[in-house]
Amino acid sequence: MSKISKIIIIFLGDIICINIAYIVAFLLRFEFNIGNSMFCDYFTIYMNSIIWITLLKLVVFYAFGLYNSLWRYAGTEELVKVFLASVCALSAVMAYLYFTQQTIPRGIQLIAFLLDIIFIGGTRLGYRSLRNLHRLGKFDILHRKKLQTKVLLIGAGDAGASMIKEIRRNPKTGKDVVAVIDDNPEKIGKRIVGKKIVGNRWAIKKAVKRYRIDEIIIAIPSAGKNQTQEIIAECQKTKCRLKILPAYIDLIDGRVSVKKLRDVNIEDLLGREPVSVNIKAISNYIEGKIVLVTGGGGSIGSELCRQIAKFSPRKLIALDIYENSIFELVHEIKTNHPDLKFETVIASVRDKERLGEIFGKYHPHVVFHAAAHKHVPLMEKNPKEAVLNNIIGTKNIIDLSHDYVVEKFVLISTDKAVNPTNVMGATKRVAEMLMQEKSYKSLTSFSAVRFGNVLDSNGSVLPLFRRQIERGGPVTVTHENITRYFMTIPEAVQLVVQAGAMAEGGEIFILDMGNAVKIIDLAEKVIRLSGYEPHVDIEISVIGLRPGEKLYEELLLSEEGIKKTTHDHIFVGHPVPASDGLSRLLETGDDALEKSAEIICKGTDLDVKNWISDLVPNYKIDQILHRVDLFDAP
Repeated sequence: MSKISKIIIIFLGDIICINIAYIVAFLLRFEFNIGNSMFCDYFTIYMNSIIWITLLKLVVFYAFGLYNSLWRYAGTEELVKVFLASVCALSAVMAYLYFTQQTIPRGIQLIAFLLDIIFIGGTRLGYRSLRNLHRLGKFDILHRKKLQTKVLLIGAGDAGASMIKEIRRNPKTGKDVVAVIDDNPEKIGKRIVGKKIVGNRWAIKKAVKRYRIDEIIIAIPSAGKNQTQEIIAECQKTKCRLKILPAYIDLIDGRVSVKKLRDVNIEDLLGREPVSVNIKAISNYIEGKIVLVTGGGGSIGSELCRQIAKFSPRKLIALDIYENSIFELVHEIKTNHPDLKFETVIASVRDKERLGEIFGKYHPHVVFHAAAHKHVPLMEKNPKEAVLNNIIGTKNIIDLSHDYVVEKFVLISTDKAVNPTNVMGATKRVAEMLMQEKSYKSLTSFSAVRFGNVLDSNGSVLPLFRRQIERGGPVTVTHENITRYFMTIPEAVQLVVQAGAMAEGGEIFILDMGNAVKIIDLAEKVIRLSGYEPHVDIEISVIGLRPGEKLYEELLLSEEGIKKTTHDHIFVGHPVPASDGLSRLLETGDDALEKSAEIICKGTDLDVKNWISDLVPNYKIDQILHRVDLFDAP
């Protein structure tokens, strides 16, 4: 409806209200005795002047802006405006009757004035109320109730109250909070924003059945990881969809919003508190510096770029061989950090001459080396590629960092480098030894960071499970007892940044990632989070260990020992000498390793594996090792 049409309707409504007010005033003044001669005389005067009285009041109302206000937002200010307009309209009518020498009793005028306020103000507020009811869908209650998602809210604190109000204000979400759960016994049985608190977390399953709940929202942003995990475990006994409000640290603006609700992720079920560091306090070595990140388009490399970009480096360079991933990162960084000097370089870490051009052009102060082949089964079948990329590529970056006197060099390593049973892990162990050997004779601070599996990184187990679930299963697990350490991408990157600050030279930093997680348990949790029942809706198939795969991962070599750092969850392994095989090669000449690798890569895959085993004596081809409890050591 157009604005003019709305004004015309309000005008007509006011005409009716003004005259109904006078008619009612006459009836009240003469006690509904319409046969009274005085009633007839005064009413005749009114009827003869009805056009002028009505027109005068409309003009006054118009002058007070009663036809320009947004009455859908009508409130106290608008009602005051109606009152003042009615006073002036009464004065105008009284003046008109005085100058035309006509009389209508003051009692009738006073009653009509009061009724004007009621009728004129009432129609405006009524319009607002009807509009709100229509917006909320109150005119179709049965249909609305049928389509709404019934929500069980967990958390009767400030965040829970804000969530209930937010859902009420946004009916388009289609949600309706019907009951609340809270562990505080003093709150049970009471109401929060009109919603009853029906029990504690042990009443979740019963409440879901009683109120026919469709969705559960966890609104306890202050809850720790263990508490959240316990609540989620109870929720998973139902078949309801699960949503969670982020932690307070993620609610940057402090507002609780339906838009900030997210699905419960597997990260919520790690079984430990997330490891966090004060990145800002320990990243001073990045501010104002030129930073190079190799493998910048990968899961770890791209997150490194995101984190580093927050701390005002003079320039950030992302190097990667794959242009597609780098292209996507450019758009993201430029959007979020428009003032940052961010450059991308397409190059291979195998090409030392090209890398020399890059180091000569940019002269980086800090280098994070994340470029590597990381997939165990693929590297078992392509050991030559692992050697050229993970060993020779890393040596190229190490040598150039030394030659150009880089201040900090951090190597991204893996727990698979410890007592490796696969080519990927063994080549990463060689990379660690190369880093430590160079640290003995370099002005550059070299260090490495060793961590376990990164949740949701490219090619990790979670995306595989999700794809298998989308296809209807089965979800494949290599062994019933296989376990892995897990960490989130932000945790991994924080450790890398922390290592750069703490490193003095030659250290390998290790994160205490809590207890190892059984992969079959992880698979069951992912299936439940996807809304299915494991072994019922989605099968789990055990397919056997792949070549080079361990049942249990380790984080530390026995000879490295373990030493605490200033961070409770970060440990450091003591530098150990390189193997005799690697030492002999390095003593032969600076390029002896490269020449040896070039020769061996002309042979068979078995030749390559035997060559690697000479460099890494504890590399046992295809042998399954068992876990050593690292953090039980004193």
